[in-house]
Amino acid sequence: MMAPKKTLNAENLEALGARRLAELLLNVAEKDALTERRLRLELAAQKAPESVAAEVRKRLIQIGRAQSFADWRKVRELAADLDLQRRTIVDQVATTDASGALELMWRFLGLAEAVHGRCDDSNGVIGDIFRSACRDLGPLAGMARPDPVVLADRIFAALNENGYGQYDHLIETLAPVLGSKGLDHLKASFIALSRRPVETPPQENRKVLGWGVGGPLYEDEIRARSRVTNVRLALQKIADAQGDVDAFIAQCDEQMRKAPRIATAIARRLLAADRAGEALMAIEAAEQRRGSWPDPDWEDTRIDALEMLGRGADAQVARWSCFEQSLSSKHLRAYLKRLPDFEDVEAEDRALDHAERHESILGALAFLVSWPALDRAARVVTARAGELDGDHYEFLAPAAESLTAKYPLAATLLLRAMIDFTLTQSRSSRYRHAARHFLECASLAAAIPDYGAFEPHESYAARLKTQHGRKNAFWRLIM
Repeated sequence: MMAPKKTLNAENLEALGARRLAELLLNVAEKDALTERRLRLELAAQKAPESVAAEVRKRLIQIGRAQSFADWRKVRELAADLDLQRRTIVDQVATTDASGALELMWRFLGLAEAVHGRCDDSNGVIGDIFRSACRDLGPLAGMARPDPVVLADRIFAALNENGYGQYDHLIETLAPVLGSKGLDHLKASFIALSRRPVETPPQENRKVLGWGVGGPLYEDEIRARSRVTNVRLALQKIADAQGDVDAFIAQCDEQMRKAPRIATAIARRLLAADRAGEALMAIEAAEQRRGSWPDPDWEDTRIDALEMLGRGADAQVARWSCFEQSLSSKHLRAYLKRLPDFEDVEAEDRALDHAERHESILGALAFLVSWPALDRAARVVTARAGELDGDHYEFLAPAAESLTAKYPLAATLLLRAMIDFTLTQSRSSRYRHAARHFLECASLAAAIPDYGAFEPHESYAARLKTQHGRKNAFWRLIM
């Protein structure tokens, strides 16, 4: 079946003819600066491909010189312009001049400080474009093959001017092009920087940027701490690129290694280097906060270390512990998978019993619905209905939907919890959802022969009318 002639597709537009399409594009370009720039770039590419780089370079200079502030309404237009220049460098300039494209992309990234300084990037769209540009450097450098030492110097300079994180992934992106020679040079540069003292001005000239618990926060002190962090992260990324686990660990002092996140990072690298014993020592040296929620990455790394050491029984204990604490279905499935036949059935029943008794009804409900064990989920709802918090619609709504077919009473209680919360708290923005839930309760009533200790639908509806009869905005939605 052919598409209607008014449908916007390539075939129908082509039928308009080149002349008419050109006129329409000119009309659009007169009102849309981005379209005009795109057309100029296309014309340049057709007439003289080498001139595209000049067009991009000219536009980057204009963007760099601009001073007007781009608020949240204008930032998307700026983002579209930036992304057009980035894609043109990758898709057009690089095809004819890889070295020129690489140089243009460095110039593009050099705009990050100025652009961020004059725009509202609260949604992160500008930052995402510059991070994409950073990733583009890898393939461009792979084509251009710059001198590794020169490239290392450029990376070093960039990472010391990384105020908006545009260069965060620079080392891993360019490591293949740097090779051992470039990485060694870059490492030496950062080590030399770490040994160079930060100049401290005379006390009367020190600039105070803020105040903390210990007193004034001086600019030179903040700059020194920033340098330490910058050097440490750079040397760790170089160590990863060189496959040097010990060099990575050397950048973490004893106190840092006690943090679960750092301990996990160290242990993961030791496991990859087939050093499971050291990995387990590293992971168990971490200090967990008492009563804190288990860190899944830390737990998984410890389990992997135990398995690699042949301590399967200990790994099983750890998996069960993870399940008990957080009702992690992933850990329970892994635990059951390693049990002999028939033992897994008994263990699953024990696990589901534990889930029903879990202190968090929302956690229990989410786990039992997803497992799935809908009969147990329904039992939790009817047994612990007084604990339901209707504010958590993200848990209750999908649970109610899952229980509707076989367990209409439990589904009704979940729907009522959300209705009651919405009306009691006068959340007018949720009235439409509450009205839908009320109508669903009415529909389910015929499938519930016995409400047991709970109100039948007619009684529930009458109570709502008595307690919330003045909330006309809600009642109009169910008339």
